[in-house]
This record gives sequence, structure tokens and C-alpha cells, in this order.
Amino acid sequence: MARKLIFVTGGVRSGKSSFAEELAMHTASITGGPLHYIAAGQASDDEMLFRIKRHQKDRDESGFNWTTWEKPTALHELSESFKQNDIILLDCLTTLLNNEFFHSESFNNREFQHELIYSIKEGIIQILNACDTLIIVSNEVLNDFLGESELVLTYGKLLGHLHQFITQLAEEAYLVEAGVPVKMKGEQTA
Repeated sequence: MARKLIFVTGGVRSGKSSFAEELAMHTASITGGPLHYIAAGQASDDEMLFRIKRHQKDRDESGFNWTTWEKPTALHELSESFKQNDIILLDCLTTLLNNEFFHSESFNNREFQHELIYSIKEGIIQILNACDTLIIVSNEVLNDFLGESELVLTYGKLLGHLHQFITQLAEEAYLVEAGVPVKMKGEQTA
């Protein structure tokens, strides 16, 4: 059975997470499938804690029941947790990659980078194959100047590789700027 993958990207605080939550709730209202939220974020500072609490509050007040999975690393470990009618929102890929990449002593090792990308791709494929709809949110950081740090440039390359991989698999892809989603891939609706 074909599964549906939707990719939502945009700048920091562009409204992409809110848009992705709306997409998930709309899909659940049509299919009747349960909603799941895979949270990759960790409360590393007060600002991140505030953002996490705000997103939790938004989901709690949405009128829909969400099951939240705190999973900052090892995405593939969740694949057995879902059923074929589930609607899953992963927020966000950028944070997931950050958690895996920057917290390793091996970040400049090409074999580590290859294994990391492979692991994230496999996790995405496994979860996609286990559910009805997977919505992945990511930050569009590649339009900004990444500096000259080899570490940051490598991170940007890995993220770009993941974005291309996901977009190739996705039925729909959106770029959200200033709260306005622009459909970049998929059938256009009038």
C-alpha cells in the first residue's frame, strides 16, 4: 500500500510547525487515523523550553488527541510503534540531525557521516512504511551564509542531502515563509 510523505520546510519561526500541525489534523479528520507527534527537540535553554511548551499547548488545545514521542536521536527505534492508519508529524529534521551530528566526537569522519545519513533515511522509510501519512518538518538553513567552519559546512551538506532525499519521496512539499505556505511539489489546487 502506498504511503504519503509530506515535507514542510521554512525559515526559523516561519510558521512551518503550525502549518504542519494543521495538515496533520486535517488528514486525521478525513481518515480518522490517530495523531502522533515525534518531538526531536530538547530543552537546552529557556527559549527552546518555551517553544516546546508552546507547541505542546497548541496540540493540547487543538481538539485532537496527540500521542507524543520524545525522540531526539535514533529515529528508527520508533518504527515498530505505529499502525497503518496513523498520521505522524516529525518536528523537526534539522534538530534530529543536530542532535546526532554535533554530539559526536566523530562528526568529521566521513564514515560516521555516511552511517548517520543512512540511519536517518532508514528511520524515515521504516516509519513511512508503518503509517498512513508522515509529515516531516525541517528548517531551511541552507539559504543563509553558513560561514567558513568546516563543521557547519558539513552539517549544511548533510541537511541538504536529507532534504533532497525527502523531497524525492514526498508527494507534497511546502515552503512556509511569514506564515504563508507555498506548495513546491504536488498537485496544485484551485
